[in-house]
Amino acid sequence: MMSEQEALKCSSARNRGGTQRVEGKLRASVEKGDYYEAHQMYRTLFFRYTSQAKHADARELMYNGAQLFFSYNQLNSAADLSMLVLESLEKSEAKVEDEELEHLAKLFSLMDPNSPERVAFVSRALKWSTGGSGKLGAPKLHQLLAVTLWKEQNYSESRYHFLHSSDGEGCAQMLVEYSAQRGFRSEVDLFVAQAVLQFLCLKNKNSASVVFSTYTQKHPSIEKGPPFVQPLLNFIWFLLLAVDGGKLTVFTVLCEQYQPSLKRDPMYNEYLDRIGQLFFGVPPKQSSSYGGLLGNLLNSLMGSGEDEEGEEAHEDGSPIELD
Repeated sequence: MMSEQEALKCSSARNRGGTQRVEGKLRASVEKGDYYEAHQMYRTLFFRYTSQAKHADARELMYNGAQLFFSYNQLNSAADLSMLVLESLEKSEAKVEDEELEHLAKLFSLMDPNSPERVAFVSRALKWSTGGSGKLGAPKLHQLLAVTLWKEQNYSESRYHFLHSSDGEGCAQMLVEYSAQRGFRSEVDLFVAQAVLQFLCLKNKNSASVVFSTYTQKHPSIEKGPPFVQPLLNFIWFLLLAVDGGKLTVFTVLCEQYQPSLKRDPMYNEYLDRIGQLFFGVPPKQSSSYGGLLGNLLNSLMGSGEDEEGEEAHEDGSPIELD
């Protein structure tokens, strides 16, 4: 008699054989140029498999079909099957695993960069991936998207996704290229300063540190430091040390001493306000006789704004745009 386990293996093998035969027929249709007929058959099979709760089979078929259509430049059909991959992940409540994220990133990389389908796909993919870690999407998916966009030289979008990943080294290497391709020599420090401050605003101290050390080591226009020729780089270096120490007085003096450098970008003080709240216990912005960052620091040193209302505001502080 065949054991239950052996019976399941046989059943699985039969199903796999059946799926392969179906895929062979569909591939033949595409190769003959019967794109519409093949697309409709893919959709029919997707809904049939889904109704039978064969979600993994449905996903595999749609994933392979999408890649096939992309290879024949049938972009609309390919994008549609890509969306069905996502639909299967959502409906089956599949776990967020690296293999699935890599498949989604692969489909993203094959889409026309300027298509509305790609925008819709990435938005939905990130939303699904929040089932794992990260409120704004799985860091792993952000990292894979960032690398694709970097290859396409879409540096600003790549930077956004790197910020929501945990890949400080990759981000730094992209920023070196971004600076060399699109920036002036006088701006080499601006590229990394913004990234470090934004990583800190996202409470990602480790990536902030890695992006700074990697960028300053690899950028051909930056002499070895610390200390650095550029005052702003010295500020960032000291800031990262201060964040580790957590001493408000050090942070206060640092921001005062480097005000000329910090005035180069009006957003820096906004970022530093947030960093002060996250790492140094500075209360959120509120009306006071002092203005801006310095006012917040002075208020904190003098012990003002430490009531419960202030603490609540700290938790719900308005987010800073990290574009």
